[in-house]
Formats: sequence, C-alpha cells, structure tokens
Amino acid sequence: MSDVGDVLAGQVRWSPAKSLWLTAMAAGGGLGGALTFSIEAFSVFVVLTLLALLLGHTLGSHRKLIHDSFACPRWLELALIAWGVQIGLAGPLGLKQQHDLRDLAQRQPACHPYLRHGRSFWGDAWWQLHCELHLPHPPRLPYAPPDRLLALMERTWRLQVLLTALPLWWLGGWAFVWWGLCARVTAGVVGHWLVGYFAHNHGDQPVRLQGAAVQGRNLAGLSLITMGECWHNNHHADPASARLGWRPGEWDPGWWLLCGLSRLGWVWDARGPRAAQVGQPAVVALRAEQSR
Repeated sequence: MSDVGDVLAGQVRWSPAKSLWLTAMAAGGGLGGALTFSIEAFSVFVVLTLLALLLGHTLGSHRKLIHDSFACPRWLELALIAWGVQIGLAGPLGLKQQHDLRDLAQRQPACHPYLRHGRSFWGDAWWQLHCELHLPHPPRLPYAPPDRLLALMERTWRLQVLLTALPLWWLGGWAFVWWGLCARVTAGVVGHWLVGYFAHNHGDQPVRLQGAAVQGRNLAGLSLITMGECWHNNHHADPASARLGWRPGEWDPGWWLLCGLSRLGWVWDARGPRAAQVGQPAVVALRAEQSR
C-alpha cells in the first residue's frame, strides 16, 4: 500500500456518538434557549462563541496544533488547544487526524465525496454532522510524537465541554447553560460544517493547485465571524502560513491576535505566505525578541 492509501473507496456510516452529541446540544440550545431567552444569556452565547472560534478553533486547533505555523510557550499552546476543544467538534488528536486525512486526500487527483464536500447541501450536512467515513485502506498520516496531556484531553474532551455548565449555571442559572453551552456548541459544530461546505464549493479562486481534487475558495464578507478562516483558497495554496488573509481587504482577526501576542513576547516565528502565491512581496514573519 502506498503512503496515500486509497482515499476514493470508502463507506459513509452513521456515527451514533457524533450524531447524538449534536442532537442533544441542538435540543438543549433550541428548546431550552427559547424558554430562557434574555439579553444577558444571548450575550454570553455570543462572547463565548467568538472567544472559542478565535482562541480555540483558528489559533489553538488549526494554526498551532494542526499546522504548527507559529511558536509559543507550552502553557499558551495548551490553553489555546483547550479553547479549541470547547468548539465541541472532537478531541485535539482526533481533530488533527481528521484534518490531516482531508488535507492529504484533497491534494490527490481524486478523493471520496465525503472528503471534498462533494454532495448536495443537505446530503453533505447529513454526512458531515452525523456520519463518519470508513476507508478500507486509509493513508499513512504524518507521525505525531506521543503527548500525555493531549492524549488526556482527547479521552476527556466531551467532559471538558460539559464541565463548563457548572460555572455557567452558577453565574446565570439554566439560561446561561442552554445558551453558553448547548447553543454555543451547536453553532460551533454547524458553523464549522457550513464554512467547510461553502469554502469548497462557492467563492473566489485566486490560486489554483494543479492536480488537486479540491480547490479551496475564498468567502468574502465572512472574515470577522470566521476569524479569518473564510480565506480558504489562500490556505489551500499555502497551508503552512499562519496568515490566512493575504491581500488588501482580506481581514484576518486570527493574524491580528498573533501580532498582538508577538508584541508581548508570547508568539514568535509565525510564518507568512510565500510571495509567489500572494502576488506581492512576502509578508515578514513575526519574530519576538524572546528565543525558544
């Protein structure tokens, strides 16, 4: 078997744990949230969702854990990854494995429709939100050195999400739980799928990758609510770049935060995009004066 295995032949099967997790969160957020709505509870939902997206999903999970596109102290890395768990998608190691599989598959001449968001809108929703792909001959993914803390976070990721109910209940009762936990996780999981679906099927393509089954697309107008993750064509063109918004008007809140953290000496060696991809001089990599 080659290193890329077979990313075309596979079966999509219903995943009870994945499906019931999202269904329970959606029920709590929808029914409980409707019965306990208040400006305060909704504000908690908005603030926690944005923080989880900015600190956790785009910085902790995507730009650091998966692509290692910047350096930072160990305590900050773990804190950002812990925020990433709060999106409610998966544990850190499981999320990285899923992402590595998609990245490898999408760069092949052909891959399974599950891996390229290749079905209709509602068909892809069912697959991505309630099912898993089983490959008879999966590819060999990049080796990750053992990490005890990440392994512990992987085993307990759902518990970590559920434990946020305690401070939320103490601060605002069940209204804060329904909005700050259930509605937040529902928005994070469904929002992650929505961006993935549209960023692989609609939008602009300034850069095309020859021989790749999937071409990422840029979704203008969504930069603030996606924390820069909407510039997916840019990301496909240069996955190692910590900066996702490259051109004038391509706002990237995740990169802005990295710039701020670099001034504090908490982030360094953040990689910018290659000049050939941007069509302009390369963005200078962030380098704090602090050494590793």
